[in-house]
Amino acid sequence: MNDHITVGVDGSPESRAAARWAAQEAVLRQVPLRLVHAVDWPLDPVFPGLGHQDMDRWADQALTDATRELHRRHPRLEITTRCLAARPAAALAAEASDAALLILGSRGLGGLVGFIVGSVAMSTLVATDTPVVLVRVADDPDGPANATGSDVIVGVDIHASCDRVLTFAFEEASRRRCALRAVHGWKMPPAYAYVPFFDPDNERDVGRSVTHMLEDMLLPWRHKFPDVDVSHNVFMGSAGEHLVRASQGAGLVVVGRHLRRSPLGAHLGPVTHAVLHHAAAPVAVVAHE
Repeated sequence: MNDHITVGVDGSPESRAAARWAAQEAVLRQVPLRLVHAVDWPLDPVFPGLGHQDMDRWADQALTDATRELHRRHPRLEITTRCLAARPAAALAAEASDAALLILGSRGLGGLVGFIVGSVAMSTLVATDTPVVLVRVADDPDGPANATGSDVIVGVDIHASCDRVLTFAFEEASRRRCALRAVHGWKMPPAYAYVPFFDPDNERDVGRSVTHMLEDMLLPWRHKFPDVDVSHNVFMGSAGEHLVRASQGAGLVVVGRHLRRSPLGAHLGPVTHAVLHHAAAPVAVVAHE
């Protein structure tokens, strides 16, 4: 149905920040919000003297507290809750299957920017085709680092089909009424390092060609979203590093990951991996072919 947003809630400061971010996104999209708490009883922390009933009450209280807080902020927002006894990653991925978006909280790197992407978040990321947004406490809409009105940054791979990534990024920029910046990094072929008399004009020619390819790729979305102010940045070097720098002061960074049906591997490319661990803004990961 894809008519709601799902957010994982566990009572931590990170999940509370994610819930507030998700509520604001649900208001922007005018869709309901679903709060999900998943506990794997045999594996989750079992404190001495606490049984399943105690943990059930704690889980219910975490959902109730989050619901009350969000209703105070957004009285008209429709909120539902679900408490599941299952492995968190599997439960969140299953709950995301009929959602438009899944929001997860992530710990920040102390005084540094970026995320600590735990095993639950990573496993959930690669187990669902639904777009996933990682949010830190610093990304709290009501916090000092609030960047709701700031640009949306999107990393674009001109050599792949990025329709889902671009659609997501343009729709977010349109909802937020902010500018969109498309970023693409390129490198000269490794063989050029062994050319004894390298012509700098070759590098400039490649740069111009890559710029034209990016402009052509963005053109259909410019026409579809005329209200979005779009700019692009093409450079030679690491796309991950430039996206991380561009994330400073951004409202959202959008990156893609290739869908892989193999159960092996993390299914994340080097650019997405770098952005997930070092970006200074919420990160949306959009799966695409």
